Amino acid sequence: MGTMATLIVENLSKSYKKRLVVDNVSLKLSSGEIVGLLGPNGAGKTTIFYIVLGIIPSDNGRVLIDRDDISLFPLHMRAQRGIGYLPQEASIFRRLNVFENLMAVLQVRRELSRKERKSRANDLMEEFQITHLRYNLGLSLSGGERRRVEIARALAANPKFILLDEPFAGVDPISVMDIRKIIKHLCDRGIGILITDHNVRETLNVCNRACIVNRGELIAYGSPVDVMLDAHVKQVYLGEGFYL
Repeated sequence: MGTMATLIVENLSKSYKKRLVVDNVSLKLSSGEIVGLLGPNGAGKTTIFYIVLGIIPSDNGRVLIDRDDISLFPLHMRAQRGIGYLPQEASIFRRLNVFENLMAVLQVRRELSRKERKSRANDLMEEFQITHLRYNLGLSLSGGERRRVEIARALAANPKFILLDEPFAGVDPISVMDIRKIIKHLCDRGIGILITDHNVRETLNVCNRACIVNRGELIAYGSPVDVMLDAHVKQVYLGEGFYL
């Protein structure tokens, strides 16, 4: 991806029934950077994620891509502006084969001719080593294969940023290594990645910077090592004996 892009989250706040679940949170994600969004259960991570995606509105604050305010854009318009999303649960179209899964997303890209869409689908299958699964239905794939198809499909929309929700959840050690490689590959492609996951060690091992949220507030923001050594983070989240 040639041009650098920046996703900016500025002073986000959100309340549910007078309970403040996100309290004035700001963060930034640039092309080719991996940022981890971490914190205890109920800290507000998922709410921040959903506000950035456009699934739920914020009460205050803004979401920008470069200098463009996209705070009022619905989910599909944010996708057009370059925000991709990989949910934790299976999102593959189960009754379509792998090629059709990719084409379903590529259809939306009106700037491409039919021939270009097919060629892009073939390139993505090759890139993610799923060409041999071309005619296999979504429902017949293993967990690792399905994840690769879902990531290839997210890339078919040509995103500048991808938000990964719990990519390491319920995954065996071999698949964890595979997912780490894929995340690194996306980063090398110049895509900015925001990860939220309960698997703290895996997330800190893969990200450049981490944001720790507790009770809706951003309590630490920095390199994985800085965050790990932060006294407040140890107290409320990681504990004393945590190491990478």
